[in-house]
Amino acid sequence: MSAHTSHPDIIKRLKRADGHLKSIIEMLETGRGCLEVAQQLQAVEKAITNAKKTLVHDHIDHCLDHAVEEGGDNAAAVREFKAITKYL
Repeated sequence: MSAHTSHPDIIKRLKRADGHLKSIIEMLETGRGCLEVAQQLQAVEKAITNAKKTLVHDHIDHCLDHAVEEGGDNAAAVREFKAITKYL
């Protein structure tokens, strides 16, 4: 399956989160305050959560719609929908 149009944005978000995570490790190693570290961890967590939501929504909007439109196995599409929505 080809990459979705949302994938470059998701990659960008994850790379940014990766950079922040590396900074957090450095913060801990240099003894920065827990409040600062917690704030940065919250930002990384939010970035990853948003990337995941974008991926799941894109999959629902494109892959599952496509499967149904193509006259594929609707029962399989419903099972896949149920499986992927648990990640929201």
